[in-house]
Amino acid sequence: MKYLFWTLFFIFLSVSSFAGEPRSTILFTENWQFTLSDNFADNSKTNVDDSGWRTLDLPHDWSIEADFSEKNPSTPGGGALPGGIGWYRKIFMVEKNKSAKKIYIDFDGIYWNSEVWINGVSVGKRPNGYISFRYDLTPYIQFGEKNVIAVKVDNSQQPNSRWYSGSGIYRNVYLVQANPVHIDLWGTYITTPEVSKDKAVIKIQTTINGANNIHKICLHHVLVNDKGKEITKVSGEGLTQEMIVNKPVLWSIENPYLYKVITSLEVNGKIVDKYETTTGIRSFSFDAEKGFILNGEQVKINGVCNHHDLGCLGVAVNTRAIERQLEILKAMGCNGIRCTHNPPAPELLDLCDRMGFIVMDEAFDMWRKRKSTYDYSQYFSEWYEKDLTDLILRDRNHPSVFMWSIGNEVLEQWTDAKTDTLSLQEANFLLNKQKDIDEQALTSGQLHINALLTQRLADIVKEIDPTRPVTAGCNETRPSNHLFLSGALDIIGFNYHTKDYASVPKRFPGKPFLGAETVSALMTRGYYQMPSDSMFIWPERWDKPFFQPINQCSSYDNCHVPWGNTHEESLKLIKKNNFIAGQYVWTGFDYMGEPTPFWWPSRSSYFGIIDLAGFPKDVYYLYQSEWMNQNVLHIFPHWNWKKGDIVDIWAYYNNADEVELFLNGKSVGIKKKIGEELHVSWRIPFESGVLKAVSRKSGKEILTREIKTRGEPVRILLTADRSTISANGKDLSFITVEALDKDGNKVPVVDNLIHFSIEGDGKIAGTDNGDPTNHNSLSKPERNLFNGKCLVVVQSSKKVGKIKIKAESKELTSGELEIKVR
Repeated sequence: MKYLFWTLFFIFLSVSSFAGEPRSTILFTENWQFTLSDNFADNSKTNVDDSGWRTLDLPHDWSIEADFSEKNPSTPGGGALPGGIGWYRKIFMVEKNKSAKKIYIDFDGIYWNSEVWINGVSVGKRPNGYISFRYDLTPYIQFGEKNVIAVKVDNSQQPNSRWYSGSGIYRNVYLVQANPVHIDLWGTYITTPEVSKDKAVIKIQTTINGANNIHKICLHHVLVNDKGKEITKVSGEGLTQEMIVNKPVLWSIENPYLYKVITSLEVNGKIVDKYETTTGIRSFSFDAEKGFILNGEQVKINGVCNHHDLGCLGVAVNTRAIERQLEILKAMGCNGIRCTHNPPAPELLDLCDRMGFIVMDEAFDMWRKRKSTYDYSQYFSEWYEKDLTDLILRDRNHPSVFMWSIGNEVLEQWTDAKTDTLSLQEANFLLNKQKDIDEQALTSGQLHINALLTQRLADIVKEIDPTRPVTAGCNETRPSNHLFLSGALDIIGFNYHTKDYASVPKRFPGKPFLGAETVSALMTRGYYQMPSDSMFIWPERWDKPFFQPINQCSSYDNCHVPWGNTHEESLKLIKKNNFIAGQYVWTGFDYMGEPTPFWWPSRSSYFGIIDLAGFPKDVYYLYQSEWMNQNVLHIFPHWNWKKGDIVDIWAYYNNADEVELFLNGKSVGIKKKIGEELHVSWRIPFESGVLKAVSRKSGKEILTREIKTRGEPVRILLTADRSTISANGKDLSFITVEALDKDGNKVPVVDNLIHFSIEGDGKIAGTDNGDPTNHNSLSKPERNLFNGKCLVVVQSSKKVGKIKIKAESKELTSGELEIKVR
């Protein structure tokens, strides 16, 4: 009788709670309290006085606000930004009439070692700084009363990363209210087992939370196009449904067309939940001879590796900042992103879906063996299965994701008897095996723990998503590599080692191959070291300090690390080998940390095709000439030199037979690319005036470009990437700042200090100039021009109106710009 009562009561609660909205997902980012604390503070209790804390909105990165310092050990090679311990608190209410609901909090990412409390009760810890996760707050919520959520973020143990990680709740947070029976987190899995231009089959698998045998469940799926129009639908009581789409629009790089599946969950005759999943219909494969095949056509992956920082904004996620980076890359001809070396922000993948990128989604930079003193290796054995599972579940519906990477240059590639030989008990724990491992084979070396671990990671991926291949970025290419020996990798991915590319088809018969990480050339925007046909290979070793009088690298594509090569060499290699699916260049953008080849006073990388401020380096136009169909002619360097200087002039061009160079109207020669050459060059004495380049095809002029000797700077010019932004409190305008001479020409070699001020409802979010040696906080409203440029970023408030930005310098006439906020 007692059991019957509680059964009927539960049914009453379940059905009564279905009367309201099926699901509410709130962006839970406004008005948090924040403080930096010491190691001993406990701010998890409900009665903590946080009135003196900062009030701020998430996402937030506290490290980016500081000056760079040699005393901060957060990345190898010298100085960086600080870590520490941060506390976040927020008071919120859930109405009494929601007492039958399930209440969840979803974090997209916290760096790192986070613990979360609700009303003084700990609900969980998560060490990984890049993973998304959910906590169930329902048992602890005080409905109709104030609730306190507290989050501790411990980034005090340094170094724990090789690049700039940032600190804090740096990705978005959501509060979810759902009925007791609902579609689970990442609860739909959409695949396309059949795809053609005439017909596609969409398979939808759904995971339900809270269902039991007393509920009669029915699922309704509706497919809508990009205009919201219904295309087809299907309903049924099973958790797996299929629908047929006639004449589908296929997702491609050129036309990244997206559909949406709207799933409704019906329980006992009532709709209790709705869930939307974006999807794209496409077919793809990786072939050992033809590389990457998308919708039946061979496509070369022209990709870049990118870390997660957003320049002067730090790592705090901002959709517009990510979109700007992708726009700059797309305009270069880039079609691929490798998420190095960790799970990306969901916003990045959403944008890649929408903009057409081939994504390598990566899980780990290290496994058991550490690369930094306090890195993720200390948590790997306990957490790798949960973290990898959550990554695949979260990202497996993205049409832009074409492969999973289970590791980058993990040290398990090399045999080390001291750490690779584990006991049977240790091996079973690490690999989470239900069956016994042969201890004799393990200890004798016939069964290697690293090969087993590679297979285990690949198995986890395939259990959750069997539709995509598994790869890894390997920089040990010898036959002893246990990642290769395991046979677990579907795609062989080499980091560098281009001399070994030719042996791949023979060594790995039937296996597709990819340049997972290539190039590692070094450049500073606007800096040129001559003669340009001299090669500067720096440093001697990655872990050996290296210094020069000026910590800058030449932009002639004549400087690279000893394990890498030039941009041109890599492009030529990928271009002429059909079996190579493509490459991911290291890197698209400069990033903070790993100041290769120099250590302090350098504080960020020189690897990017684009600098930290988002300004393209000259090699950007080489990629444009190779990866784009549009006409390209780019000549460099600038034409402001000293009398008597001998200057090397380079030109990147395409769709033409030749380029002729003129100095003050007089031809200094016609040059043509010979053989595999990707540029032409001249060596001429400097003479003040005008350099003009003309590209021709079959005698017909295609493009003309000029560079002039500039005069002294006299005034400031501001140019916005967008002069109208949205009044959502998040939108950004990226404003380029340059100095002009009296004739209105941009001066390329000046370094004036510029001060910024703002009027109206907005704020200066950051400033930058791309200089890897500048130590001032990127949050300060002032910046020196660096080789003629700097950047100021303006962020909107939630008020409609106008923002006026003013740039001033002692030596120059000020510049002003107005941004409309709508």
